[in-house]
Amino acid sequence: MGICDAVAVAKILNATLVIPYLEVNPVWKDTSSFEDIFDVDHFMNVLKNDISIVRELPDEYTWSTREYYASAIRSTRVKNAPLHASANWYLENVSPVLESYGIAAISPFSHRLAFNNMSIDIQRLRCKVNFQALTFVPHVRNLGDTLVNRLRYPNHLQQVVETKGKKGIGKFVALHLRFDKDMAAHSACDFGGGKAEKVALARYRKAIWQGRVLNSRFTDEELRNQGRCPLTPEEIGLLLVALGFVNNTRLYLASHKVYGGEGRISALRKLFPQIEDKKSLATSAERAQITGKASLSAAVDYYVSMHSDIFVSASPGNMHNAMVGHRAYLNLKTIRPNMVLLGQIFMNKSMSWVDFQEAVVEGQKNRFGEIKVRKEKQSIYTYPVPDCVCINKVENDE
Repeated sequence: MGICDAVAVAKILNATLVIPYLEVNPVWKDTSSFEDIFDVDHFMNVLKNDISIVRELPDEYTWSTREYYASAIRSTRVKNAPLHASANWYLENVSPVLESYGIAAISPFSHRLAFNNMSIDIQRLRCKVNFQALTFVPHVRNLGDTLVNRLRYPNHLQQVVETKGKKGIGKFVALHLRFDKDMAAHSACDFGGGKAEKVALARYRKAIWQGRVLNSRFTDEELRNQGRCPLTPEEIGLLLVALGFVNNTRLYLASHKVYGGEGRISALRKLFPQIEDKKSLATSAERAQITGKASLSAAVDYYVSMHSDIFVSASPGNMHNAMVGHRAYLNLKTIRPNMVLLGQIFMNKSMSWVDFQEAVVEGQKNRFGEIKVRKEKQSIYTYPVPDCVCINKVENDE
């Protein structure tokens, strides 16, 4: 999403874009670059008529390094861009830097371009980057295709069996659990692991965010009533059962390492024995190029999820938001859990299964990937309608 905005800002400023530098996340500690994840040639080719893009800084600007900006305050670094800044803000604050020095480095950049009051050309450019220009490197796509093929053909058949009216092909659901240690700690919720788990998550939270976790101000009950707690693997399993998914539904876990390991997944596995992930579907040799690289691993999960029959996310987040928008753009089915409802009913330990199922079915109405028109201030990447689609109007000849 930041990359899409970077292209848009370059267009607004009539500036050349240097392939974006990706910060190393303090949690995942993945040093993968833009070129490691995305197909640069494709990116540049798709956008060649929109903006000028270079892979690296021209020789006269090679001094503009990360180390250069880290050592002192620099006139060429713009770091005061407000959240959701307007196009005029960039023209008024960044254009003078470009005119004076020939270069401007904007950092931080996440969520620094508004979704409202943008020209239709800029909005359509953002859509073009998101849905056309950004494709993963070939080895990620190849591994993704391998996983999708093995999910659709459990016996690892390599050919499609044609039958009358349809293909003899298996369906699968991609499930993004989003239940890693990072998420569990940041949520400040209690997941029933006892005192030891609470202490461990509190220490981790303090070490990573130095106390900057707003949710920690609320009690666990308040957080669940507000829908702020990510669903556990068991809870997401109960949700799927209540919605009518049967025991032999094939699930693909699109997730980083699940906090609590197999102990957390065991209840989900009892409900849905046919659970697969990258490790179960591919050999270590096939996974060699993504091993230990969180961004590439996530890219494979994203690719497989985009090819699933249904996508389900256990809680909102960056991947959830991107996937919801991408699948809406392609008119694919996505289930968005009603976090407030589920947080409340999972606290009710006396609710019968029949009442639980009725509450889930009622609460999940209109949350199955229906096309929703973007509201003011909402992300164009999560709600691509109407900015990213063309509406055909039928003329009445009479």
